[in-house]
Amino acid sequence: MTEPAARVKGPASYFPSIEKKYGHPVSHWVRIIRDSPLTRHSELVAWLKTEHGLGHGHANALVAHTLAEDARR
Repeated sequence: MTEPAARVKGPASYFPSIEKKYGHPVSHWVRIIRDSPLTRHSELVAWLKTEHGLGHGHANALVAHTLAEDARR
């Protein structure tokens, strides 16, 4: 009997629905977040919502993921 696949948790759990809803891979959103002159989490979330039409949860997940990834670099 095989083990069930590990369930994705945290911001990454939103990624399949983000890609489906907005038609771009997560790498697209990570790139535009990194290219933005904004640096604060709340500013980036607001910007994604107003300029790119993302919902709050999706924008928050992308920003949290990107900033956490950048902090590990």
